[in-house]
Amino acid sequence: MQDTFVHKGKRKILVEYLREKIGILDQKVLKAINEVPRHLFLESIFEDFAYEDRAFPILARQTISHPSTVAEQTELLEVQDKEKILEIGTGSGYQAAVLVAMNAWVYTVERQKDLFDFSQRKLRELHLRPKFQSFGDGFAGLPTFAPFDKILVTCGAEILPTELLKQLKIGGKMVIPMGKTDEQILYRFTKVSETEFEKEEFGAYKFVPMLNNTNK
Repeated sequence: MQDTFVHKGKRKILVEYLREKIGILDQKVLKAINEVPRHLFLESIFEDFAYEDRAFPILARQTISHPSTVAEQTELLEVQDKEKILEIGTGSGYQAAVLVAMNAWVYTVERQKDLFDFSQRKLRELHLRPKFQSFGDGFAGLPTFAPFDKILVTCGAEILPTELLKQLKIGGKMVIPMGKTDEQILYRFTKVSETEFEKEEFGAYKFVPMLNNTNK
């Protein structure tokens, strides 16, 4: 697949939708979504619908999130230039690509080998490569590279993964969906001290579950 003028035109329409209908105000988020070709992270059968606000199935029975969900989660991170961001759940690589396009230093973990291989190849092809891409258990994070300025979890956790909070800088933020069903609440935790966190709630979403270990 190519990135044509038609695709670019559809991205501009999507960005206007995110701004006007969803209320995304962060210009860096909107600019990145306008730059990253979402259709290249999908199977070709979905190409014509790639810039609609829809989720689609990807490898390993996972999904690529709605563009509005990607935009909202990314806006909540309040990404600054060259911040170290840990992403849990690389998936197809689209969210990581958006963060890299925002000039963040992205460290990302994926537990499904098929998705790890696909996203690694796709991000390399698009020259949107993270600082580090890992096949492994997201619950463990990446302690070798900690602390992180921000952490983004792209799958629903039943309980708060405390190991990830330990890898967050003082003043850092973690955005994570949590809940025990197929519908989770999106939270943002701000690390006030080594033992104190502020918690904010941002409504209900549907994410694939966050699982332990890797699937080889």
